[in-house]
Amino acid sequence: MEELLNNYTSVFPDTATSWVRVGHTSDFPENGGACVKHGKLQIAVFNFSLTSKWYACQNLCPHKLEMVLSRGMTGDADGIPKVACPLHKKTFSLEDGSNLNGESYQIATYPVKIQDNMVYIGFSDK
Repeated sequence: MEELLNNYTSVFPDTATSWVRVGHTSDFPENGGACVKHGKLQIAVFNFSLTSKWYACQNLCPHKLEMVLSRGMTGDADGIPKVACPLHKKTFSLEDGSNLNGESYQIATYPVKIQDNMVYIGFSDK
């Protein structure tokens, strides 16, 4: 299962080598998440409509190794946008993937941009 986790590596806006269109903004629920596939990756995409910000991260929970983060509850912790795993309620920063509960495991995050009402996720070709 470690091999599955190794498929996910955070990408930053300045290290994205490709931007993949994953849908129209209306395809994603407001203040919630949805899952998209890119190759062998499942990516959770979140639309924080209250703040007009978008986030993307791996859909794979690093603790339970289930593809569920897109179904997690979203919110913020002291101003940090977060998602809580629906299986065990561990929370992760959607900005940098850090575990907000203090454990060592974290999640990969990906940059999102909106152009002409289309949602794009940045990836880095390895």
